[in-house]
Amino acid sequence: MTNRILLIYNPKAGKGLFLQSLPDVIDLFTKAGYAVEVYPTQAPGDAVRKIIQMRDEYCMIVPAGGDGTLDEVVTGLLRSGKDIPVGYIPVGSTNDYASSLGLSTNVLEAAGDIVGGTEHRVDAGIVNGDHMFIYVAAFGAFTDVAYATNQDMKNALGHVAYLIEATKRLGDLTSYMMRVTTSQTMTQQDYIFGMITNSTSVGGIRNITGKDVELDDGLFEVTLVHNPKSILEMQEIVGCLLTGNHDTELIDFFRTDRLELESMQEIPWTFDGEYGGAYSEMHIENRRRAIRMILDRQN
Repeated sequence: MTNRILLIYNPKAGKGLFLQSLPDVIDLFTKAGYAVEVYPTQAPGDAVRKIIQMRDEYCMIVPAGGDGTLDEVVTGLLRSGKDIPVGYIPVGSTNDYASSLGLSTNVLEAAGDIVGGTEHRVDAGIVNGDHMFIYVAAFGAFTDVAYATNQDMKNALGHVAYLIEATKRLGDLTSYMMRVTTSQTMTQQDYIFGMITNSTSVGGIRNITGKDVELDDGLFEVTLVHNPKSILEMQEIVGCLLTGNHDTELIDFFRTDRLELESMQEIPWTFDGEYGGAYSEMHIENRRRAIRMILDRQN
């Protein structure tokens, strides 16, 4: 059996700081008995192409970057049908999925956990039979709030900073009339925001996806937010999202293994924090335990 690792890293992730640790990471893997091939991504989508084109000559793929880099590796694996374990070194700015997995954001600790880790299978999402996402597909008003909110405000005010940023947008909200169909229900409502998730954190906000989230149960957590009519309703929505409490008529929350979303207009979507295109029809399906992740034994 081969002992070769393909280490794919994004040179721009985390302000490029991973490059400082790269020699030590290679040394750590080498001392553990692995032969390491290093590949720096050259452009968006490059990791997908690399995975699809490679031969089955590696025992593990190690993406080092943000959640977008991991998304590309997973997309390449699922599109090509390759079933290779993934060890993730999170060096992005938010690292939502790494937080859900309990991964260290210390580069050498994360690499060490991969060397001493065990395999755990986790779910992935597939959109319209082609595009993959590992932890979130989202549209609408709040998709960039966590990234747009000033870091100094976050440090000083905590969750109140998100509330301030979201409330500033009340007059500029775009709503979308959507038909949402699952195997159990069908509804048609006006929504300003929605996310289909397999994560405990989105945009750096923990618990926004609800309670008791499992990453390998074959189910998405679906959050759809109605159009608020006042600042008070906006405050209620943001407060519920920040606490993971969806007990409000302004938010539809449910779990499902698949759903269809239809609208009269094309709606821009993000997948794992990256722009994924505009769609008027979306079929989203959970691929249960499709990805082999190498995690610390304690996870």
